[in-house]
Amino acid sequence: MKKLVLFAFALTLMFSVNAQVETPQPSPFTKIEQKVGLTDVTLEYSRPSAKGRAVFGELVPFGKMWRAGANKNTMITFSDTVIIGDSKVEAGSYAIFITPNKESWDVIFYSDTNNWGTPRNWDDSKVVAKATAKIYEMPMKVETWTIGFDDLTNSSTNLGFIWENTYASITIKVPTDDKVTASIKNTMAGPSADDYYSAAVYNLAEKKDLKQAMKWIDTAVEMTKDQPRFWYLRQQSLIHAANGDKKGAIEAAKKSLAGAKERGNADYIKMNMDSLKEWGAM
Repeated sequence: MKKLVLFAFALTLMFSVNAQVETPQPSPFTKIEQKVGLTDVTLEYSRPSAKGRAVFGELVPFGKMWRAGANKNTMITFSDTVIIGDSKVEAGSYAIFITPNKESWDVIFYSDTNNWGTPRNWDDSKVVAKATAKIYEMPMKVETWTIGFDDLTNSSTNLGFIWENTYASITIKVPTDDKVTASIKNTMAGPSADDYYSAAVYNLAEKKDLKQAMKWIDTAVEMTKDQPRFWYLRQQSLIHAANGDKKGAIEAAKKSLAGAKERGNADYIKMNMDSLKEWGAM
């Protein structure tokens, strides 16, 4: 009998360990990816529901910091530096905390995202931004806690919070104009030295239009003459040699060798010395 009981217990334990039943979470997780202008913003949070309970002032007390959701911290990630309130917030991920009051909410962005709820040891130095959200009463009730991106423009969005019959929001400004202006400036300025260099090296490697490759590498070297790059000069020597211009190849190789010696780059020193010997310059 004792053996039978032990066997039954072991069997029960085995089935318990192997149980694979999956049930819905009371506060489902959601992830929103939003493009604001040219900035990527990602929001991750869990969404509790009222379930017949009074929310603000009861379930979420006034004057007490709240994690702005359920489970792990509500988290927002920016691909660029943004402006929240009067603060510049660098690209990165931040936890969002809210202190709701009757007339307004304090919305706090916190650099430590590895908490379950509000941090046990609060650190003011980790507060990267704080904004005041005015609250509005809505004509209907919303059952589930909702955060979203409202009133999108090229340069901003309102981060909106809705639950029960309350709506609140703060504005997040993104650097769209700065990025577009920089893009226009770079495009209108034409190809960079790196563009000319890469195109020239590609043509040399593929043995395509070597005369064009020589024009491109000469342009790249000219654009960087104030701060010569020995690796540019190395490719210039090879491209001139491939075009039958031994004099130009030797001149470029000597300059590359000098730059490589100055930087202590043994590989380029050897490559240039080998080429100079091959071309009868050493």
